[in-house]
Amino acid sequence: MSLHTTFRIGGPADAYLVPEDAAAAAALLAAARAEGLPLFVLGGGANVLVGDGGIRGLVMDTSRLRTSRLERGPESSPILVAGCGLPMDELCLEALGRGLGGLEDFAGMPGSVGGAVFMNARCYDAEISRTLAWVDSLDAGLGRVARRPAPGPGWDYKRSPYQPGGPAAGELVLEAAFRLAPAGDEAVPRIARVMRERRADREAKGHYRLPSAGSVFKNDRSLGAPTGVILDRLGLRGKRVGDAMVSQWHANIFVNAGTATGADMRSLIELAQGVALERLGARLEREVLMVGEF
Repeated sequence: MSLHTTFRIGGPADAYLVPEDAAAAAALLAAARAEGLPLFVLGGGANVLVGDGGIRGLVMDTSRLRTSRLERGPESSPILVAGCGLPMDELCLEALGRGLGGLEDFAGMPGSVGGAVFMNARCYDAEISRTLAWVDSLDAGLGRVARRPAPGPGWDYKRSPYQPGGPAAGELVLEAAFRLAPAGDEAVPRIARVMRERRADREAKGHYRLPSAGSVFKNDRSLGAPTGVILDRLGLRGKRVGDAMVSQWHANIFVNAGTATGADMRSLIELAQGVALERLGARLEREVLMVGEF
């Protein structure tokens, strides 16, 4: 799994499958359920820390489910529909190419459309759920496509209905429809400029310098500052456990500085949580998912 995650960390999966289209994904989902096999759905491999023991059962890689098309909504409003495996950055570029605004804040974000919907990705005060018209998902029990309007029940700060405990938990996000706005010729350069600025800001924060999964912890507004600032004030910038390191450029980004193991990164995450709890009484909530055997 180290070959398929942005952390470049993780042991082997028992079986790694890459469906060619939605029909193959549905068949795989149904077969896994019929055989009682656990199934982990992998998008772009961001926001995931896989244990050194790997993943038992099946891993479904959605990278080939990357279709896109333009539809028309009420009053002919443009709706850009994207497959779950399409990288978010490619979707942003496609929206720009079609002269549509609304996704520019997500430019340069790692990961796939499906992962962004699952996590209800948020950056620069923009939130995926605010741009959604609907999401099509595969029902794990019935093997059929369910369309859910968005936003709706189950959406919150970095929460979606598809996460554990949500009303659509266990369903596979298949396609997402984004309600965008025609930008007009005069606004397209502004959208392109915002996209360049977002990529430059991510680069300045060290998102691309070393393997990472982006922000490790959610922000807690009750702390009075973003989590990266809190961790920096606690003196954790540059802290290491083996080759797992709190980034020198942004303290809420943990990086693989060489040959970090899953155990190293998990220990570093737990160390940061322990320091925040001991010194501030704050319980930092992980954004990164821990998957597999550690």
